[in-house]
Amino acid sequence: MQCFFVEFQCKLGEAYAVADEIANREIASEVYSVSGQFDLLAKFYIEDDVDIGRFVADNIHTVPGVERTHTILTFKAF
Repeated sequence: MQCFFVEFQCKLGEAYAVADEIANREIASEVYSVSGQFDLLAKFYIEDDVDIGRFVADNIHTVPGVERTHTILTFKAF
């Protein structure tokens, strides 16, 4: 399994709707509201043979209210 994180910048006033949509799609293991440059942070697990870029484009960039994302790849959990 591949693990990665995505930070979300949402349209003003739409962070909770975006978080609800991600949760409803059941594609993230966890979704958090955060402070700072981004509004949300989500943790994803996908199979090793799934392309992360395609997954993000097909499943995350299609969520209404998402303005910008930042994907963080992980290497090793300690």
